[in-house]
Amino acid sequence: MNRVLLSVCFLALTIPALAQKDVQKKLQTKFIEAENGSVIELEEGTFHFDASLSIDGKKNLTIKGKGMNKTILSFKGQISGAEGIKVTDGSNIVLQDLTVQDSKGDCIKTQKVDGIVFRNIKVEWTGGPNKDNGGYGLYPVQCKNVLIEGCEAIAASDAGIYVGQSQNVIVRNCKAHENVAGIEIENTLYADVYDNETVNNVGGVLVFDLPGLMQKKGGFVRVFNNNIHDNNHVNFAPKGNIVARVPQGTGVMILATNNVEIFDNKIINNRTVSTAISSYYISEIPIKDKEYYPYPTNIYIHDNVFERKHERTTMKGRMGKMYRFKLKFGKDVPFIQYDGIVDAKFKNEDGSLKPELGICILNNKNQSFANIDAENSFKNISRDIKPFEREGIKQKEVVLSIQ
Repeated sequence: MNRVLLSVCFLALTIPALAQKDVQKKLQTKFIEAENGSVIELEEGTFHFDASLSIDGKKNLTIKGKGMNKTILSFKGQISGAEGIKVTDGSNIVLQDLTVQDSKGDCIKTQKVDGIVFRNIKVEWTGGPNKDNGGYGLYPVQCKNVLIEGCEAIAASDAGIYVGQSQNVIVRNCKAHENVAGIEIENTLYADVYDNETVNNVGGVLVFDLPGLMQKKGGFVRVFNNNIHDNNHVNFAPKGNIVARVPQGTGVMILATNNVEIFDNKIINNRTVSTAISSYYISEIPIKDKEYYPYPTNIYIHDNVFERKHERTTMKGRMGKMYRFKLKFGKDVPFIQYDGIVDAKFKNEDGSLKPELGICILNNKNQSFANIDAENSFKNISRDIKPFEREGIKQKEVVLSIQ
């Protein structure tokens, strides 16, 4: 294996702007010229860049710093490019032991990479939560065999750790805080999300299928052994984003996807909805994609620990108005909330739901439930959990071809 050492250790406050440009040019050149199988090592220090760094078409490449908070790549004042680092059309790429800050758009985006590892990476916007921050911290999209471990994501205006339209994914031992969404799995097949902490986001963990994307259908997702707590931050997403409709105080939200198992999590002190099961129709956004299926099916929520303070839900935003004027839970807010918008094929003639719908809830500590009947303008809100209280489908463990 080739090893390339980029020795560029300096203090950002003392280095001239011209030297900073030289460092940027040298690093981008290393990325372009790196042979397959190379290791590019970055020295300790804070390095400033005003343009994106890109890696394209590489195989078996490792980019390695001296540690999170030791090797810092800052894109504050970026004038060129949408990302901090962008990796495209490669295989078996490892990014580890460094921090990326304040990019104009996403901190690190990888696209069409088969085998991508993010290990001990910190991504953040140092000014704190703001609608003008970049959308995503870690952003693998249209990738296969994705491993995200030991990472930290802070203050993204959409999702701190976001995996979109990908296959075979593990997110583990990460922390996401002060983002709109802490961890989001979107239109992605076969994902395990475990041993993570999400705190002080708007929503802790989101599992979504959205219309208008190349990979139409996600699912076969497990979310387990996570500490999903105190996700009560005010929503700061830009208007028009789907996550702008996530209510402040959401623990887990499952939107319009299928074959999802949520188990063995601590879901604590998320003031509005500890776990939501929703169709896309709850967003009130028109659907133009004829191939899109907007309903959740085969959702199994079991063996979680639910706790919350005895307080009212959020009253902010359109969702807040729904809780205030339609649902009227007061301080007795159910931990699991189902929007009750159902594909007609899963209904019996008497309006009851067929077991094939697969919404199953079992053995949760402090378990409470409401079907909010959004399909009928919230006219028949029901707290009866019995139609859903049964064992559901357990999803298989995700196995990656890269570790």
